Amino acid sequence: MPMIDRQGRQITYLRLSVTDRCDLRCVYCMREDMRFLPKADVLTIEELDRLCRAFVRKGVRKIRLTGGEPLVRRNVTTLIAGLGDLVADGSLDELTLTTNGTHLARHAEALAAAGMRRINVSLDTLDPERFRGITRWGRLDQVMNGLMAAKAAGLAVKINAVALKGVNEDEFDRLVEWCGRQAFDLCLIETMPLGEIRADRADQYLPLSDVRARLEQNWTLKATDYRSGGPARYVEVVETGGRLGFITPMSHNFCESCNRVRITCSGALFSCLGQEEAVDLRQPLRSSEADLALEQAIDRAIDRKPKGHDFAIERGGGPAVRRPMSVTGG
Repeated sequence: MPMIDRQGRQITYLRLSVTDRCDLRCVYCMREDMRFLPKADVLTIEELDRLCRAFVRKGVRKIRLTGGEPLVRRNVTTLIAGLGDLVADGSLDELTLTTNGTHLARHAEALAAAGMRRINVSLDTLDPERFRGITRWGRLDQVMNGLMAAKAAGLAVKINAVALKGVNEDEFDRLVEWCGRQAFDLCLIETMPLGEIRADRADQYLPLSDVRARLEQNWTLKATDYRSGGPARYVEVVETGGRLGFITPMSHNFCESCNRVRITCSGALFSCLGQEEAVDLRQPLRSSEADLALEQAIDRAIDRKPKGHDFAIERGGGPAVRRPMSVTGG
């Protein structure tokens, strides 16, 4: 039976965090002094695989692995290879990954061999010093090496860039040109009020309506029917032939068409990124080798999926949701 929530939305897309750990500390995502989950709280590779297969049986056609940084998880390639078998036999339409790119050079060929065809790479700037500032200690050359390895392995790449007021807003033209030259898609994302970051979100927030208006002064943005299965709305950049997406959770939400649920690496199922309510899947996973209790918990979560999120960014205000993005996954 397909998973259909009370708003009539069919849930076909699972975003699964395989770890809350990350080797970077991006300023809009997490604090520098993050405390991560103890190992006992984190689902094993076998449990993650079992969870994915339960969702596939219930109608999920696309799975995206996220983190934290998924490629820092030990033996994650074992999970990827197992899920790749579901792509090979037609049970799953697509298996993808969101990564910061720091470990991509080492894993790109294995990802492609497992049946992955597309990946998302988070990259907010092409300036090495600015990159170090945004990530707190990252090296841009390491990510660039990973991107070239992904390209050589035949993986289609989409660059995700968070629009940050006063930080990278002078780089969007450069990103459009560079992505077009590399044959990478580009997706711009509004910052979201998730987690305590020791900064005022109002100082970071940049509406993408403003960004698009500026881009249209230099580029011809043509409407397209292309959809990736997620929330981005795409246009074609006529001068480069590339695709440019906009994800606007703040200025123009996309809740009416939401087909997604997210699961943390500890097994908490969030049916909405912008709400606190979660259903625990770890307990039914570990309480029985049969999947009846697990599937009943999934059904309960889908039935509770809210109509939409309540994101708002106010100067001096706290986060709308206290858990960091790295906990839920991108």
